[in-house]
Amino acid sequence: MTAEHLKKRIAVANQQIPADLVIKNGRIIDVFNLEIITGDLAIADGMIVGIGAFEGHQVIDAKNRYVSPALIDGHVHIESSMVTPSEFAKVVLPHGVTTVITDPHEIANVSGIDGIRFMMEDAEHLSLNVYFMLPSCVPATPFENSGSTLLAHDLEALMTHEKVLGLAEVMDYPSLRNAEKHMIDKFLLTFKNNKQIDGHLAGLETNAINTYRTSGVLTDHECTTVEEALERLRRGMYLLIREGSVAKDLNALLPVVTSANARRCLFCTDDKHLDDLIQEGSIDHNIRLAIRYGLDPLLAIQMGSLNAAECYGLKDKGALAPGYSADFLLIDDLASMTISEVYKNGECIAQNGTFIEKEDKKPTPPPHLMSSVTIPTMNEDDLRILIGETKQAHIIEIIPNQLNTIKLQEEVTVSEGHFVPSLTQDQLKIAVVERHHHTGNIGLGIVKGFGLQRGAIATTIAHDSHNIVCTGTNDQDMLVAIQTLQDIGGGLVISQEGKVVSALPLPIAGLMTNWPHLSVNDALKDISVALKALGFKGKFNPFLTLSFLTLPVIPALKLTDLGLFDVEQARHIPVQV
Repeated sequence: MTAEHLKKRIAVANQQIPADLVIKNGRIIDVFNLEIITGDLAIADGMIVGIGAFEGHQVIDAKNRYVSPALIDGHVHIESSMVTPSEFAKVVLPHGVTTVITDPHEIANVSGIDGIRFMMEDAEHLSLNVYFMLPSCVPATPFENSGSTLLAHDLEALMTHEKVLGLAEVMDYPSLRNAEKHMIDKFLLTFKNNKQIDGHLAGLETNAINTYRTSGVLTDHECTTVEEALERLRRGMYLLIREGSVAKDLNALLPVVTSANARRCLFCTDDKHLDDLIQEGSIDHNIRLAIRYGLDPLLAIQMGSLNAAECYGLKDKGALAPGYSADFLLIDDLASMTISEVYKNGECIAQNGTFIEKEDKKPTPPPHLMSSVTIPTMNEDDLRILIGETKQAHIIEIIPNQLNTIKLQEEVTVSEGHFVPSLTQDQLKIAVVERHHHTGNIGLGIVKGFGLQRGAIATTIAHDSHNIVCTGTNDQDMLVAIQTLQDIGGGLVISQEGKVVSALPLPIAGLMTNWPHLSVNDALKDISVALKALGFKGKFNPFLTLSFLTLPVIPALKLTDLGLFDVEQARHIPVQV
């Protein structure tokens, strides 16, 4: 800010000169006191400078609509939308989200610092404020192979960036608990730069919360029960209530929110597919659901704006008051969160669900980001799972719309000593193929709950190391799907009867495409039709569910390129019992 800017804002606030923009006849949502107030909203240089009676060079009649602070997503992995930050912005801005705090650990696990820099460059000069938390766990654990390893000295140059708020979700609890050097170094680097640290406490006992808080970790977005949420709030954490494409925790966690603790609660999406963002929305969807489940609309909006801003130290975001950025929404109806206009720094950027297009120059991804899938030639022998005479096997059972899984032990069908998928018992084969270093590693397992009747599905989105993950009813279709992923540079593939029936190429690190978001959405519709042809009838996203079956930091049983992994025992186990 220059002296001239400050003098101008003071003069407008004192009603000595007209404001740049004045919003009249609006019902202003005061998120500090949870009340509706009236008055003109005066804006100068993209900042709110007063509420009262003002004149302006430009006047907008709100026509008795609600004027709300713009929304903030407290924790999101943009890569999960499968589009770049510049395209992601075009999707979430019409839904009232003008600020996100993102963790680029998906692309970092594939491409390291180069991947993070690409995300930061692509996010520059957008109408969307994109703040970054630097990945803390690349790889997430030592029990798999990822494309990169990031230590404190790798992160140091980026930690001072103005858009970096701190260290992203610490999911490697054993390293933190044991105070291992690589983790301590990252914490000390963060403290040195006066920035904060996000947590990831999925399935951990109460004492783990003590360890995290003692270490300076401030947030957790992995709660699934009221009891877990209360324990974190009691120990001074911020509670991020998540509603994404797979993890849908809002309904279960909302009862924890009271007038006494609400200011420590905020919303996030974490991982949300592009089609869900387009159809449902982002944080506006969280707010809409919270209101439907009985939360006061003003409190829900406070959680989606001010609380997130305070949690992450964004002092000029999240409220409508002098000294705050003029990021606001005009809402027709509070209960349905019907957003008619979205303003960023006092400029209208979306109307009636449509982004007002601007010219934007996107950076070109480095060549090595576009060639990240490297696997050896495979055959059906590589997919065989040996099962002994007992015919008993450890099985991953999915929980629809949850990241956790169930560790089962069941009898399986065996032919010539090898597992055979069973459609009647809903036991399918699952494989994780290492794709970064040409190791030839293939982890094999059995999964229950997908309900596929034919064919196979495969993707290079496999949290967090993002190797290839595939499940199917037969080896031939699995091999076709896996090979196709290498041919197209990564993405989503569906195969049936030895042929590819639908695919979405994601050549940027095997995670994203540079296609326009509407083209990606059309491709996802084709994939949805193809899934039905495989007999899929579940009320969950099978690709997203598949992509989290490789995450060895969330209980109970997962699969990595090194084999079947028991999260609670923190070790690999055989498929055969």
